[in-house]
Amino acid sequence: MLMRLSLAALLLAGTVPVAIAQRAFPAPVDPQVARLRDAALKDDVAYDIVEGMTTEVGQRLAGTEAEARARTWSAAKLKALGFKNVRIETYRMPVWVRGEERAEIVAPFPQKLQLAALGNSGATPATGLEAEVVIFPTYGDLAAAPDGSLSGKIAYVGNSMKKTQDGSSYGQAGVARFAGPALAAQKGAAAIVIRSIGTDDHRLPHTGTTNWPAGVTPIPAAALSVPDAKLVEAMARRGKPIRMKLLLTPRQVGEQESGNVIAEVPGSDPAAGIVLIGGHLDSWDLATGAIDDASGVAITAAAAKRILDSGKRPRRTIRVVWFGAEEVGGFGGRAYAERHGRERHVVAAESDFGADNVWRFETAFPASAKAIGDRLASALAPLGIVRGSGTAGDGADIGPIVAQGVAGVDLNQSGLDYFDVHHTPDDTLDRVNPEKLRQNVAAWTTMLAIVADAPEEIGPVERPAR
Repeated sequence: MLMRLSLAALLLAGTVPVAIAQRAFPAPVDPQVARLRDAALKDDVAYDIVEGMTTEVGQRLAGTEAEARARTWSAAKLKALGFKNVRIETYRMPVWVRGEERAEIVAPFPQKLQLAALGNSGATPATGLEAEVVIFPTYGDLAAAPDGSLSGKIAYVGNSMKKTQDGSSYGQAGVARFAGPALAAQKGAAAIVIRSIGTDDHRLPHTGTTNWPAGVTPIPAAALSVPDAKLVEAMARRGKPIRMKLLLTPRQVGEQESGNVIAEVPGSDPAAGIVLIGGHLDSWDLATGAIDDASGVAITAAAAKRILDSGKRPRRTIRVVWFGAEEVGGFGGRAYAERHGRERHVVAAESDFGADNVWRFETAFPASAKAIGDRLASALAPLGIVRGSGTAGDGADIGPIVAQGVAGVDLNQSGLDYFDVHHTPDDTLDRVNPEKLRQNVAAWTTMLAIVADAPEEIGPVERPAR
């Protein structure tokens, strides 16, 4: 009490910095927001969505019949949950599909290996490819290799990823997958294998898309499981030439249909704009995509349903979008922006980082709406969520809308365990913790209750060029 009286006196005297005052006197929490937040900690809708999607549909590779079934399932589910204006919006996209995948060391120490082709990988001859392996401990070592030095050889790139709460090591290690195959091709390699972009020690490889610039012919490209990558590195330390036999038979099947599934909680004031939320519907084909990203679409939809069922219509329309074809290039996000970019979006947020607890939130609001962030800080604190200092708007699917100056809110989940199963055959329902899923729903419910009903006008945000 003495502390409060002292601070109050100093504030009246104008001698306490604003930042200290904000910490001392946090924004009050609306009782209705608190009730919605606390009730969401008992949510079962999100888990029901994840369980249903992974059981009744399964893997959802973009542009395939499986993703089409997922769209049909999702539209029916969202209608059954009571959402309004549920529809499917389709578009066309190029489609790559997986084939046979085998690899083995034939010399100096014969060993079979576990690997997975990277999305957009080229194919070996039908009988496979055998060649000498050139070891590059890092992507930087590959970049330093002389042009033409890999002619007829298989490049190996090691890239040890570290566990981080914010997932920052993904970008640092991931360049070996994103750009490594194209670079190896430009240096003459017949094929490339990389250490999986993951933090696990199980013998399951991590897939993911790789990119081929115009004029670069795709070569066979795959990721070895982490233990098998360590095995190859151990062989290399013995100083003897390594030969590998590789068989990859993926193929491009031309343009096919993908699509976004859209649903809404209509707002009371159409002029107040749209709060865009969601995640991506598609998954890789190695598993059922429970954490990437059935959990994300489930969390956001469950939170929106809590607003829908609250009995109080929000000021702004909440638009839930389950984007298609994110994994293979963000086609759904771009298609949505092309179709809806002229509509007044005021805030965008997506969930695409698994199902662990939300530990931090960040915002990007114009100065006129910064008080919304203060209210979020107070309301999210009981869930163990701290306020970060970064600029929100992260996510491949909302990226094209955010680029138009739309404000953002990021609810950051812990990434400490995410990359153990990311893009592997282990991305299954048993990896989803129901209690942590509920904490996510509570966080998103809180955010929507505050942002969708905020009295402040939320105008455009000036963002630094990327």
